Amino acid sequence: MLFSRRFFPYFVTQCLGALNDNVYKNVLLLMVAYASVDQLPMSINLFVNIAAAVFILPFLLFSAHAGSLADVKDKAWLIRRIKLVELVLMSFAALAIFSQSYLAMLFLLFLMGTQSAYFGPVKYALLPQTLKPEELVRGNAWVEVSTFLAILCGTVGAGVLVSSDQGVGISAGLVVLFAAIGVLASWNIPDLPADIDADKQPRKGNWQTLKWAFQQRDIWAAITGISWFWFLGASYLTQFPNFTRLFLFSDPSVVSVLLALFSVGIAAGSFISVRLSKGKVELGIVPLGLCGLTLFGIDFVLAIPAGVESLYQASSFVMSAEHYRLMFDLFMIGVSGGVYIVPLYSFIQSKAKASERAQVIAANNILNALFMITSAILAIVVLQLLTWDIPTLFMILASSNLLVLLFICLRNEVFRQSACHFWVKKLKK
Repeated sequence: MLFSRRFFPYFVTQCLGALNDNVYKNVLLLMVAYASVDQLPMSINLFVNIAAAVFILPFLLFSAHAGSLADVKDKAWLIRRIKLVELVLMSFAALAIFSQSYLAMLFLLFLMGTQSAYFGPVKYALLPQTLKPEELVRGNAWVEVSTFLAILCGTVGAGVLVSSDQGVGISAGLVVLFAAIGVLASWNIPDLPADIDADKQPRKGNWQTLKWAFQQRDIWAAITGISWFWFLGASYLTQFPNFTRLFLFSDPSVVSVLLALFSVGIAAGSFISVRLSKGKVELGIVPLGLCGLTLFGIDFVLAIPAGVESLYQASSFVMSAEHYRLMFDLFMIGVSGGVYIVPLYSFIQSKAKASERAQVIAANNILNALFMITSAILAIVVLQLLTWDIPTLFMILASSNLLVLLFICLRNEVFRQSACHFWVKKLKK
């Protein structure tokens, strides 16, 4: 499946898209962080927060239209046009990086977010159309693995690039190169005609799309579960830098270690989910993922070392025995997340009608964005207004997984029956 023409060109296309997003975004943030005050049009903190907002805002503004468009167009044709737009945007981005025009880079970040918002629905809606039913879970596992490895490589790679002597020029060249290769790969995706005529497809705004998805109870439960995953991911990833500095007494290189453990864990968990479900869409393993997120999330907080002798760098941090439990817990949080998320994506793809699949993904993207914004609000309330610390925030997140488990399993019959059936079968064996 992986190297077949019906999957591999698409896989390369979406991999490079995710990598390009993260390289460009992190290069921008690092350039801002190390820029002198007089070079910036505003304060560093304000710029960073605006940058985070402008990248996610397009998912709220355009996801509904993107979903409708993906349902009425040939998906391969649409991907090729979206990738051409990316190439144009990255060409301008390269010029902005060279000239260190921060406002232009910020505007282009918004446009890249818009491009990603249009790519998201077609990216996931394409899979059930091109893969066999028994390949769907494996295909989603590969997509999730590549997404989080792209986050890892983009974050770490941006740090390496910006710190090098020729980093600005190399960064500018790479974003264009990745976009160009993505365009070439997209032209090898086989044609995937739309399932319905364009003139019969209704257009829905964001609220109408969410309301329509809410009426499909099983799909809405899965979408809520996916959005919770992104809520957790955004919370952990956002807090890692400050957490590392204040509670692990370590330099920025250790942030890369934590990010690597989290991302590789998700990759491992994604493939474990394929093994557990035997290639089928199996919701019964979702509670297992949530239980892992709870247990390892709580133990992660309990494993934080009490004292410190010196400032840790990546090598000394990894070699220190007092960090082994914490690193294992973080890796297992990632594994649990992978086990949890893959069946949920596979479920909404297989459950949705072919003519409405991209709109379901669009509703998912809108709710994901809202949950990620809510995660930032929660962090502000806990850390700023209540003046609690980051470990307390992590403990709240870990404990809240139990509430999500109750919501998914107790309030939804399909999820409850799937979980009972799966674990009864396992116990009988």
